[in-house]
Amino acid sequence: MAFPVTRPRRLRRTAALRDLVRETTLAPGDLVLPLFVEAGLTAAAPVASMPGVSRLPLDALDAEARELEELGIPAVLLFGIPQAKDASGSGAWADDGVVQEATRRLKAAHPELLVITDLCLCEYTSHGHCGLLDEHGAVRNDATLDLLARTAVSQARAGADIIAPSDMMDGRVGAIRAALDGDGREETPILSYSAKFASAFYGPFRDAAGSAPAAGDRRGYQVDAANAREAVRETLLDIEEGADMVMVKPALAYLDVIRRIREATDLPLAAYNVSGEYAMVKAAAHAGWLDEQATVLETLTAIRRAGADIVISYHAKDAARWLQT
Repeated sequence: MAFPVTRPRRLRRTAALRDLVRETTLAPGDLVLPLFVEAGLTAAAPVASMPGVSRLPLDALDAEARELEELGIPAVLLFGIPQAKDASGSGAWADDGVVQEATRRLKAAHPELLVITDLCLCEYTSHGHCGLLDEHGAVRNDATLDLLARTAVSQARAGADIIAPSDMMDGRVGAIRAALDGDGREETPILSYSAKFASAFYGPFRDAAGSAPAAGDRRGYQVDAANAREAVRETLLDIEEGADMVMVKPALAYLDVIRRIREATDLPLAAYNVSGEYAMVKAAAHAGWLDEQATVLETLTAIRRAGADIVISYHAKDAARWLQT
């Protein structure tokens, strides 16, 4: 029986060979850890639907940052939970807001840690939507842009390294870019949640951030889960408006979208391995149905293989530890 001259199995025979020819790498430096910071909290509050994740008080940030530095994780993505909410989400742009204070503390004590601030109103509005509502309960796109721009400037003044708008309002990247530039912050980059889908995988996040809509849903402004071409169009529009980096959220159910956007742009591309994806692995591992370490590392590598340069994940600390052993 004749065999081909090249046999792929030859390069799989030993760990050293497999390492040498590995096409996709995963390292702690590729990871970003999302953090929930709650105003007025005095001790970490575990999130029941996300084992291993807690809402943190401001006083816990220093220890968290030290751990990340030891693990080689370069960045955090901050989400704030305020003590009070209102119809306009005014806590989002308050100079003494929880994200602003968290940013100042982190940058003062750990200047090398990159602080990415999520920019949205949903955690701050009493109705749980990502923008102002009209009398019929519909989101007012253009009126919301001014508030998003105001929030971006407030976060940048507090020391944010990267502003990450996640609201999915049309035109918000351009409005934020203009506001930052007008405040003399031309060097502050924007990481746009360009392809943020209306997904069932956000449930545990809404438990953690207290951001579930009081009525209706977000399908009117987030991308339909069936639409990959639309996600690419959204991304290209954000790039035209001045986005410096772009994002796909969620990640695992949208690996094809990550690949399409990777082929459409050379800008840095992030993918958000979201709360529901995290919770499923945790639940299966707890039941003994999956090897957690092997599953997490395979999952995060798949996101990188699809084309993501940056992986935002609640698994980040565990993954970094496993990668170092």
